[in-house]
Amino acid sequence: MKQVTPRTMIALGLTFALTACGTSAPGSVEGLRRVVGTDLIGARGATTADQRKIDRTVVGFCAAALWTRDECQRHGEAGG
Repeated sequence: MKQVTPRTMIALGLTFALTACGTSAPGSVEGLRRVVGTDLIGARGATTADQRKIDRTVVGFCAAALWTRDECQRHGEAGG
């Protein structure tokens, strides 16, 4: 196996550092907030109202295709 030289390691490190630290501003979370909603705030899963909040959040994830169809169906099965 060929040894990696220090110059190669420095070049890779700089490439990753420059790629990770872009100059663009962070994106808005409003789009994600619209998809996911705010129903989970305060939900603990202890009551049927909490379960409805969780279900509404899962519906948002499934509608936006953030989860696969199988994952969404498994949630439906788990809910009863």
